[in-house]
Amino acid sequence: MRDSHQEDHTGEMAHHHEHHQQNRQADHISMHQPTSVPSVHSDHRQTSDAHEGHTGHGNMHEGHIKVMRNRFWVSLPLTILVVLYSPMIQHWFKFEMPKFPGSDLIPAVLGSIIFFYGGLPFLGMARQELANRQPGMMTLISLAITTAYLYSLSIFFFPPPKMDVTTGGMTDFFWELATLITVMLLGHWIELRSVGQAQGALRELAKLMPDTAERILPSGETETVEVSQLHAGDLVLIRPGASIPADGVVREGESSLNESMLTGESRPVEKNPGDVVIGGSVNLSGSLRVEIQQVGENTALAGIMRLVEEAQKSQSHAQTLAQRAAYYLTLIAIAAGILTFAGWLLFTGRLPDAIRNTVTVLVIACPHALGLAVPLVIAISTTLSARNGLLIRRRLALENAKDLNYIIFDKTGTLTSGVQGVVDFATMGMSRDDVVAIAAGIEADSEHSIAEAIRSYARALGVHPAMATNFESLAGRGVKAKVNDTTYYIGGPRLLEQQKWTIPASLESAQHKAQGAGQSVIFLASEESLIALFAISDVVREESRAAVQQLHDLGLKVAMLTGDSEAVAQAVAKELNIDTYFAQVLPEHKAEKVRELQRNSGKVAMVGDGVNDAPALVTADVGIAIGAGTDVAIESAGIILVKSNPLDVVKIIRLSRATYRKMIQNLVWATGYNVVAIPLAMGILAPWGILLDPAVGAVLMSISTIVVSINAQLLRRVNLNRV
Repeated sequence: MRDSHQEDHTGEMAHHHEHHQQNRQADHISMHQPTSVPSVHSDHRQTSDAHEGHTGHGNMHEGHIKVMRNRFWVSLPLTILVVLYSPMIQHWFKFEMPKFPGSDLIPAVLGSIIFFYGGLPFLGMARQELANRQPGMMTLISLAITTAYLYSLSIFFFPPPKMDVTTGGMTDFFWELATLITVMLLGHWIELRSVGQAQGALRELAKLMPDTAERILPSGETETVEVSQLHAGDLVLIRPGASIPADGVVREGESSLNESMLTGESRPVEKNPGDVVIGGSVNLSGSLRVEIQQVGENTALAGIMRLVEEAQKSQSHAQTLAQRAAYYLTLIAIAAGILTFAGWLLFTGRLPDAIRNTVTVLVIACPHALGLAVPLVIAISTTLSARNGLLIRRRLALENAKDLNYIIFDKTGTLTSGVQGVVDFATMGMSRDDVVAIAAGIEADSEHSIAEAIRSYARALGVHPAMATNFESLAGRGVKAKVNDTTYYIGGPRLLEQQKWTIPASLESAQHKAQGAGQSVIFLASEESLIALFAISDVVREESRAAVQQLHDLGLKVAMLTGDSEAVAQAVAKELNIDTYFAQVLPEHKAEKVRELQRNSGKVAMVGDGVNDAPALVTADVGIAIGAGTDVAIESAGIILVKSNPLDVVKIIRLSRATYRKMIQNLVWATGYNVVAIPLAMGILAPWGILLDPAVGAVLMSISTIVVSINAQLLRRVNLNRV
């Protein structure tokens, strides 16, 4: 019945749909073919142990995160004590701490502990920078803390004759030293966490993968085996509450699965025979028999882990800009320190004043705020992207998204659902609900895509299928059945030719409209005449309409690429208000269309879901892949839309613009205060009685850090879903 029914509904449309479905299935299978990634089954623990993160200062083992965290938490309470027992702070805030024998030693002793314990990592990284002849932020930090420590130590052991905090005389910098090291430990910890956050979450997910599985033997009995012993083609039993051991396809049973750990979709996903299941998802209700298709390093989870690892090795322009700013700030600080020392010694002849102001310059130049400017924003944007179903494979792709002029969408499976549906309907002589009930009843048992389209249309309208009997297949033309003792037919143009029916004028106009839009036409008729017409086509997603409109609102233009006919492309482009479309484009020519738009319109993003989109994704300034992060197209994309929702492209643009705006604001503020503070600390306005006191310099430095932190936190308030 099904074979003949497949020939009923216009050969061209059926062939196109079958070809698309095969491509989609092939795409999905090939999605699970990462080239080289550790297994998330038997090897996932080794992967977790061996993984190395990446920061702007070089590759570091994840153990470095623990080092920074532990040193921060040890240094923090010691810093609080140093600050509270600092004479300058007590004078400034008008309070006194309890005195006891040895209390005067607290700043020096604890400050020394903080310097050697908390500052040691920065000194080590500075040595690496200098060895590579690339002085940067670590060099600047080390210069400031070393200068402050040696200066404070000399003041402690050899106090000057007139050491008075009330007059701004020579005082130690132990409290500044302590706060500087503690803040930089915090900033570096945040930076390391930000780049390792997604990988850590995935390692936790890998731990949820079951260690064993119930493999079904040819005899029907089951045996418990290690997941690492599973092979493609094995049939496994998944009981309620158990986890899926590897990627596969449901062969028997119906159930709902929790896939939130991979897709972010909070609602259970219904699974029926033929549906794909992802390793790591949890079976919530019914029992399933799943045929394993991908194991170990070829699973979806392993593919995503590899993508995240690649993302960790990428840097954004803002990170590079921060490193460059630190490099130049280091040179400026050293030069300013030398000039300050020489100038004060030359013009005043007072060594204590020269030392005091030189140390003030070097301490003020230390990048408290600069060290936090980018890491804080990256950490927050990482959280926002994960919560919104965006997997950022390359940070540079997210940053480039702010400059886009054109967004190109692949049509099938991206702007459309990839599933046939009823897109238009016309009837004469009968009500719509009666017609739909009859058609759905006749098509009740068919597995053909057009039959499913009619049944879905009935469900959407809330119409129950009529009871059909005496079903008969008309080879190559259609089907017929009885409903309430009346014989009805469903079929395409060849059915009309056989029955010699004439299309009424009211239905003929609907037929011309559908054919003009590249849609297939299916008729419902009784023995005497035609009753109704269904226009069948690939259904446009509702999210696509909103996505195109919101992209227009953001000032971007939208294009569409498709291999379909001119009529189909034109109809979809008109329905979605797309600016430009390219029809009948062969896969190998998609990249050329991207280059054409780049030449004429500037920065271009490509959004696709299939293997054939990979060249275009590589060519585009930003490649965006639809899917759960395992398609072959993902290999060429910089950003993956985990939820496969076109509206998430809008989120990318908004997040990119907001993130870059915060980074630049922070970098401007973090470096800008030095433009004012360093010259004042040098004493450029000293002839007019204006000289930056060390305490005031410390306040400026602290305020800068606070402003940068607050400004970064404001990124959390960005609403990526606003209309």
